[in-house]
Amino acid sequence: MAYVTLSAAILSEILATTAMKYSEGFSRLWPSLGTAAGYLLAFALLAQTLKSMSVGTAYAIWSGAGTAVIAAIGIVFLGESAGTAKILGVLLVIAGVVVLNLDGAH
Repeated sequence: MAYVTLSAAILSEILATTAMKYSEGFSRLWPSLGTAAGYLLAFALLAQTLKSMSVGTAYAIWSGAGTAVIAAIGIVFLGESAGTAKILGVLLVIAGVVVLNLDGAH
């Protein structure tokens, strides 16, 4: 169940970050409200996850998955560059999450 809650926290954070892009510096009401609501939900779900999963494991997965997906959204949907350095950086983030999880989710 912890992984389901963590997955929902990750999805909420991804949606909030995407909404932030469209908020134009919080000058647009609905994307700004979406950002705030998304982050509130993401942190609430992450807090629930931490009841049954170690903070290092949960945060590594949460931040790593969010970073990788947001980078992909930027490349695929927002016209951001897909240079070698960016792709290598995302792969290193993913590798870091995998290494941190070799000890298992306690």
